[in-house]
Amino acid sequence: MNHEEQKVEAMEQVEAQPVEPTDVDSEVTAEQARIAELEALLETALQKASEERERALRTAAEMENLRRRTELDVEKAHKFALEKFAAELLPVLDNMERAIELADKENEALKPMIEGVELTLKSMQSGVAKFGLVALDPANQPFDPNAHQAMSMVPSADVAPNTVIAVMQKGYELNGRVIRPAMVMVSKAAD
Repeated sequence: MNHEEQKVEAMEQVEAQPVEPTDVDSEVTAEQARIAELEALLETALQKASEERERALRTAAEMENLRRRTELDVEKAHKFALEKFAAELLPVLDNMERAIELADKENEALKPMIEGVELTLKSMQSGVAKFGLVALDPANQPFDPNAHQAMSMVPSADVAPNTVIAVMQKGYELNGRVIRPAMVMVSKAAD
């Protein structure tokens, strides 16, 4: 065998032998596996942290909305807690006004009583006004279906159509909310 043949044969033997990994190769492979495992764990942890952050933000927003709604509900409860009580006082105010209108003001014997009723009415009106109860007296104003209740329509050439020409009963509002519409007579175009 010549020298060339010996080289080829030696190379074939080397190629035929199984290559066993060295300790350095196994350490690199184990480290890469551990790195991949840790990267997967990190990605999972980051995803969970992101989800928890989103959940915390949503919860904080819900709590803020709930706080605002609760504040509005409490504010409305304070504003309109007197609504039923005020509605019960309205007939009393109406009756006092009627008593003053129908009283015989020429009768000297009744003048002190009429003055007392007028003072009582003024006192009551100012007292309920402090709590937000305000009379609606829409005479000569445009008809507003949110604050007025039309009892009849009368043809009139003197005023514009849909104008309140007479108030049969005052309306009232409590803190901007109508609790009793004014009963009114409304003008319509003349025939």
